Amino acid sequence: MAHYLDPKNDLTFKRVFGEHKHLCMSLINSMLPLVKPIVSLEYNSGELVPELTDILRNTSVDVRCTDEDGRQFIVEMQMYWSESFKSRVLLNASKAYIKQLDKAQDFKLLQPVYALNFVNDTFEEAPEMRDEYYHYYKIVNIKDTEKQIKGLEFLFVELPKFKPQGRAEKKLHELWLRFLTEVNESIQEVPEELLENEYTREAVGYMETAAYTKAQLDAYDQWKIDAMTERSVLDEALRKGLSEGEAIGLEKGLEKGEAIGEQKKAMVIAKKLLKTGMAKENVMDATGLTAEQIEQIMWV
Repeated sequence: MAHYLDPKNDLTFKRVFGEHKHLCMSLINSMLPLVKPIVSLEYNSGELVPELTDILRNTSVDVRCTDEDGRQFIVEMQMYWSESFKSRVLLNASKAYIKQLDKAQDFKLLQPVYALNFVNDTFEEAPEMRDEYYHYYKIVNIKDTEKQIKGLEFLFVELPKFKPQGRAEKKLHELWLRFLTEVNESIQEVPEELLENEYTREAVGYMETAAYTKAQLDAYDQWKIDAMTERSVLDEALRKGLSEGEAIGLEKGLEKGEAIGEQKKAMVIAKKLLKTGMAKENVMDATGLTAEQIEQIMWV
């Protein structure tokens, strides 16, 4: 019986999509709403932007490539979500767009950059977004979204929310997402639908442990350990932040409550003083209330 690895791991993700152009091309075409599908591509080497911190060094993997029209595609797998990831995606895509000026001296020759991001976490928690896993962004006019500034486009896919629907028109889209979400170390058998398609069947073959050397499997395990460590660091930072936020909120709440209590007390006293015939100005001095607050009391 074959044993399988998880395609979301850095080593396996790059084995499938960073070494086999036809599989990478199939993935991108199935995910992005391209007017003109990719028919050929070349991988780009070198890092766009160095990692900003050591703490997140293993939480993302990326594959960069360019098609025959010069369009660039950045494909990433992000294991854990943080709001800063959006900034990192924007930075990488912008950097790729700007670097074209090294070859193209005319702005009109610049080709678009597409950032395709798979996230093994949920980040859209609003009730109306509960089942929405596909989030596509463009730079558009707020009043007329048909008007677009072309150049950068972004897609974020929340893998935990994906549920197969058997859509014939989205067959490869669903098969690739099933490959990413259903193939892992715990499965005994690969879903038959993945084996029936030539692309996903080939990709599944690269997930078999027999396809890797001992050194590669050790690297695979180390990446998992590092990823779990980073998850713990992120969870602890979140827990600490929430704890500190609750403490600050309680303190501010007590301060606000005390202030409201003091004001109500002053208004009760002012009302009694006004009934004795004391001048409004003197009541203001005695209670610290404003003229508007005294007027409100007088009309009650």
